[in-house]
Amino acid sequence: MTDHHTPHPPHGSDSTDSTDSTDAEAGLRDRWHDTLVAARAGAEEPDPQPYAENLLARWAEPQRRYHTTAHLSTVLDRVDTLAGHADDVHAVRLAAWFHDAVYRPDRSENEERSAALAERALPEAGVPDAVAEEVARLVRLTVTHDPADGDRNGEVLCDADLAILAGGPQEYGAYAAQVREEYGFVPDEAFRAGRAAVLRQLLDLPRLFRTPYGAAEWEARARHNLATELELLTSSGAG
Repeated sequence: MTDHHTPHPPHGSDSTDSTDSTDAEAGLRDRWHDTLVAARAGAEEPDPQPYAENLLARWAEPQRRYHTTAHLSTVLDRVDTLAGHADDVHAVRLAAWFHDAVYRPDRSENEERSAALAERALPEAGVPDAVAEEVARLVRLTVTHDPADGDRNGEVLCDADLAILAGGPQEYGAYAAQVREEYGFVPDEAFRAGRAAVLRQLLDLPRLFRTPYGAAEWEARARHNLATELELLTSSGAG
């Protein structure tokens, strides 16, 4: 979708929004720096900054409505919440940065292209090959959000990525609306059918969340949200 689909902010809010965006990006740059240096066992070189700029530019592309820097920040926050469950939290944080680094809503290979980007960029950025390989594996896991039992890194990344499903009514409603905007090129009937299939696939999973925290705090609310959206989609389609 193009930018003209996005409503303009009210008069007088531009400077505040711009300041908030600048502060958020500065925070993300700091988080990238700390994560990359930690993954390199404290090495400050090569300079982390160019890699941060490349990734932030990707996350700010105009076709995105949900898969934005706000989503990246939220996933990183959720990884922080679940950090104690991970075997290598630095690899999980790097995977959060890369998991939607390539995103085109009209393409099906986004996760594979994002993983390939990590495989190219991270060794160049000084990350050990084994860590880069783990990051790419984790990114590919977000195709299914179905980590194997005992895959603690995978459980943290997938739970963090799906945590939006457990949002309150306003947060979940905004998420669903942003997803619809990203697929603005899809006619309503086709979108309802495709989205309903995704919701059913999620509801059919034995567990949406694999970490103890996610299972306790997010599972029930997420299932309620998914079932409610599915009911609304199917009832509007029937009408």
